[in-house]
Amino acid sequence: MSESAFRPRQFDLIAFDWDGTLFDSTQIITRCIQLAVRDVGGTVPSDEQAAYVIGMALMQALAHAAPDVPEEKYPELGARYRHHYLAHQNDISLFGGVLEMLADLKGRHHWLTVATGKSRRGLDEALQAAELKGMFDGSRTADETAGKPHPLMLHELMREFGVDPERTLMIGDTTHDLQMALNAGCVSVGVSYGAHEPEAFQVLRPRFVAHTVRDLHDWLLKNA
Repeated sequence: MSESAFRPRQFDLIAFDWDGTLFDSTQIITRCIQLAVRDVGGTVPSDEQAAYVIGMALMQALAHAAPDVPEEKYPELGARYRHHYLAHQNDISLFGGVLEMLADLKGRHHWLTVATGKSRRGLDEALQAAELKGMFDGSRTADETAGKPHPLMLHELMREFGVDPERTLMIGDTTHDLQMALNAGCVSVGVSYGAHEPEAFQVLRPRFVAHTVRDLHDWLLKNA
């Protein structure tokens, strides 16, 4: 057994963002946002503008990415995004090394959870496709609680598992994730391989920024 398996836990609850943190979906989501905005006649956002909203609740994200699309077109905008995403969802997979990382954390008896801007239906479908049913002890989605960066997602998970903020770690690829952790009084770790550039993370005081899943895995075994 590895030396890290005997280290005392610093965090009882670990909350992962999904898209761009565990799931390699940033490029496809960015493109689907752009296609949806084009379909309803809005000004197509740049790659950077579209990637920035990843992690927000869907309609909040689309409205932010397409400020010139009138509100009465939001239902059509959401429908077109879902159309394009469904056409490509089978092209998306977990980042390499994620399964091994999660299994090691399970072996250390952390509570593992997901805190995501996806819908409940979207997360459940992604978990089933990735064969991760049963890996996570709990989850919260943007359509069943407040969206990021509001701290309610983390507050609800901490309350569900009876864990204090200082024993909770949030891991994500966007400033929305890290701001949510800061708002909830939790420690955060950023990953630089997702939607947001890591230069924007420092003001949000993450404990660490991982540049690969292997970096993240190694840090968690030593420090979580």
